[in-house]
Amino acid sequence: IQINPVMKLKFLVIHCTATPEGREVTGDQIRHWHLDPVPQGRGWKQVGYTDLFHLNGGIERLVKNNEDGNVDTWEITNGAVGINAISRHVVYAGGLTADGKQPKDTRTPDQRKALLKYIQDMIRMNPDILVAGHNQFAAKACPSFNVPMWLQSVGIPAKNIYKP
Repeated sequence: IQINPVMKLKFLVIHCTATPEGREVTGDQIRHWHLDPVPQGRGWKQVGYTDLFHLNGGIERLVKNNEDGNVDTWEITNGAVGINAISRHVVYAGGLTADGKQPKDTRTPDQRKALLKYIQDMIRMNPDILVAGHNQFAAKACPSFNVPMWLQSVGIPAKNIYKP
């Protein structure tokens, strides 16, 4: 029997759902996108994100976690290849223009407020955590905004902003 070691939480990675501006997304939709067999879904064993930020700023828990500074094997989500065992991944509904064709920062004021509070709480609980955007680990537009610039503009300490 091989037991995977518990890893220390290092990254909080922000994603977008890559859906048109103003379109709500449910946790069930994300579960289908990620867990359903190919070609309907991705065929993953776990969804990609721990929490979903709805348009109204509400937060929906997609994968349970015990809120400590470690990533237990049952808490691992499939957000970014190579760093999942040391990361928590969160997602906001949106990320594309209304026609669904171009990346766009579509975060509502409520999503921005909720995401900022979430990040501040995460830093309080994990003072060494680094906050990043998915596009800092993969050649993607996601989350459709420059995370380090936004974090700096809202007063997140430089030591918590990931800069590769």
